[in-house]
Amino acid sequence: MTRSDEEDRAVGLDRLPILMYHEIAAPPDTASRLAVSPGAFARQLGYLRDAGFTAVTFTAAAAALSGDACGLPARPIVLTFDDGFADNHREALPLLARYGFTATVFVTTGWIADAGPRSAGRRPGRMLCWSQIRELAAAGVEIGAHSHSHPQLDQIGLSRLRDELGTSRKLLEDGLGRAVPSMAYPFGYSNARVREMTREAGYQYACAVANAIARTGQDRFAVTRLTVRASTRQATFEQVVQGSNHSRIYLKDHALTRGFAVARRSRAALGDVYRRA
Repeated sequence: MTRSDEEDRAVGLDRLPILMYHEIAAPPDTASRLAVSPGAFARQLGYLRDAGFTAVTFTAAAAALSGDACGLPARPIVLTFDDGFADNHREALPLLARYGFTATVFVTTGWIADAGPRSAGRRPGRMLCWSQIRELAAAGVEIGAHSHSHPQLDQIGLSRLRDELGTSRKLLEDGLGRAVPSMAYPFGYSNARVREMTREAGYQYACAVANAIARTGQDRFAVTRLTVRASTRQATFEQVVQGSNHSRIYLKDHALTRGFAVARRSRAALGDVYRRA
């Protein structure tokens, strides 16, 4: 007995892997533990193609998960890139084209290479320039927001939070001439206030990390993703996208997240006290 297309779609939607990348680079070009080498990324894309996955943008996936849209392919997957490194254009884009995939790049607007007077914060490496961002968009890659200066959004005041969210979205929409409905929280950090302010800033969807498979009915402003990093072996990658052994693979991440959550809530509460004083 074979499953119908509708059943395949239901299964795929209930277990939708949304992968989080940063740099596509190898030493000596980067020392980041989050970087994935071009060779490893090519092997991962090759596996996804051979396994029958179809890449969709984050917004398309989040809309389907939220019940705002339907029609995802039978085996959907989402490839996201945070920060806006130049190698997302130089290395990732040609590989995405070779294997027939799209992606979503979440750009920190203050880090754009030619941001000019709107530059903000210290760039972590070689970043995308505006022409590269436009070329990504023209190639079918979704461009999303990742704040303006990449702060820990749950640790800043309301005025700055509003500016971080609004400035990033406005600069991208003005620079691309199209709507930017989605964002990713820097470091994956958010709380109820951040999520509410994200909604008020005009975003429709947002993603965190959590290292869990995204599922139907999740909070549209806290969609979960799965980290892919330099140490992710091919066999582990295949387990991650197939939805198996997540509790073991991300055991250390989950433990650290729980510890950080307690500390961050305490710091945020203390900060509120000082801001009201």
